[in-house]
Amino acid sequence: MSQEEKKDQQEQVESRRTFAIISHPDAGKTTLTEKLLLLGGMIRSAGTVKGRKTGKYATSDWMEIEKQRGISVTSSVMQFSYRDHHINIVDTPGHQDFSEDTYRTLTAVDSAVMVIDGTKGIEEQTIKLFKVCSMRGIPILTFINKLDREGKDPLELLEEIEEVLGIESYAVTWPIGMGKRFQGTYDRFQKKIEVYRGNEESHFVHFDGTNVTEEVTEYVDAGFLPTLADELALLDEAGNDFSMEKVKQGKLTPVFFGSAIANFGVQSFFDEFLELTLPPQPRESSNGEINPADPNFSGFIFKIQANMNPAHRDRIAFVRVCSGKFERGMNVQLPRTGRKIKLSQSHQFLASSRETVEEAYAGDIIGLYDSGTYQIGDTILGEGATNFQFNALPTFPPELFAKVRAKHALKGKHFEKGITQLVQEGAVQLYRTPYFGDYILGAVGELQFQVFEYRMKNEYGVDIEFQRMRHEAAKWIKKEDFQDKMTDSRVMLVEDRYENPVLLFENDFVLRMFQEKYPSVELRSTF
Repeated sequence: MSQEEKKDQQEQVESRRTFAIISHPDAGKTTLTEKLLLLGGMIRSAGTVKGRKTGKYATSDWMEIEKQRGISVTSSVMQFSYRDHHINIVDTPGHQDFSEDTYRTLTAVDSAVMVIDGTKGIEEQTIKLFKVCSMRGIPILTFINKLDREGKDPLELLEEIEEVLGIESYAVTWPIGMGKRFQGTYDRFQKKIEVYRGNEESHFVHFDGTNVTEEVTEYVDAGFLPTLADELALLDEAGNDFSMEKVKQGKLTPVFFGSAIANFGVQSFFDEFLELTLPPQPRESSNGEINPADPNFSGFIFKIQANMNPAHRDRIAFVRVCSGKFERGMNVQLPRTGRKIKLSQSHQFLASSRETVEEAYAGDIIGLYDSGTYQIGDTILGEGATNFQFNALPTFPPELFAKVRAKHALKGKHFEKGITQLVQEGAVQLYRTPYFGDYILGAVGELQFQVFEYRMKNEYGVDIEFQRMRHEAAKWIKKEDFQDKMTDSRVMLVEDRYENPVLLFENDFVLRMFQEKYPSVELRSTF
């Protein structure tokens, strides 16, 4: 690799920002995503999530069931350029009954934007998603939304972030009033007020926090200024100090206030986001850390999606590029099978629309046409790379179980095909009973069953019926440790799709009793 090529690759990597937007349903995540796409010139008008009758749907919601419900079910990927940066946004499902698809998606990003509804504060779903980001130590920036409505006290919201999520916060912007009296926000870094006009056009006024000029009072109601000065003094004295090092480690979250629906504070937030977040970072593998600047191509598959284009019945494997340069038509190796593959069909996305991608660098997310070759978690290596595998993706134990079968026996073949593809995609987990071979689905949330049923009917033409089970926990057990006497009406033996033995327990009490009875038997939450 020449010095020129090395320099080019380094610049390409430095310009990448790959992040996920996480939030509770209805906090405004999809609206914020749309406004960012608007900034990047990817769409001309943002389709609101609520306006279902108009037939305008959010760009990031592509599956029919999402359009009907107005929620994001699967994690879609959007790419655009903004201010000399290449942006990859991964949109995560916002519904409370979401799947492990969401968790896995968070392994493919370098930072996260947490959207909090200013009228409600931190909600349950946000906590779950935050924990996964926190586990990975990735930087998290917070956007507190809906300031054009009456909401919680801003200081109370900062306190909530610190107490509930256990992360320090630093308010970069600070609201002046709220709801009908909302005047705008003060930027503590830039020392300026962004004036709220309610018409998607911002006006900026210089203000040092103490000296009130004529220009300031021309745009901001003077009655709000003493309170603003007091609150800024309080933040300076009692608030956390800003530390870029802590932001990088995911220990401090910079906080911004605004209104996504009114497109207020979004551009200021995103401009500072680019300065406060990191380009792609090294990733752990069986060979130690793999540097994004490594000239050899490598990546891993974090998601497989079937039937993104119903006309073609296709399957796409989503790859996060980790090092080197991807070039269409290049030859790669799949270490899991040792197989060599030519990557001739590759795509980049704006939700359901896609275009062929010729090249990509670390941080980018590309889609590869998949005829059943790939599995979630697979490492892909270019020629010249030493043989290694990226660390395995986490699997999450299901909490809901149901036996499933096709309503009509004649649809058996279609049922088998559908269930195989959707399980490979990671939509649900599949178990079989050892003697009768019954199919049992495991899910993290109720919505997974509904999406599974919908897709079996609409993509494979199979009507299915569920028989709900009382079991709530799945634990893997070593084959040599299992004895027939361990099972009864409350403990059931099944096999996962790789034929490993798994015990399903009716509840936590039954599980604890089992552990007391067989203290030497090791039970695992994941395989």
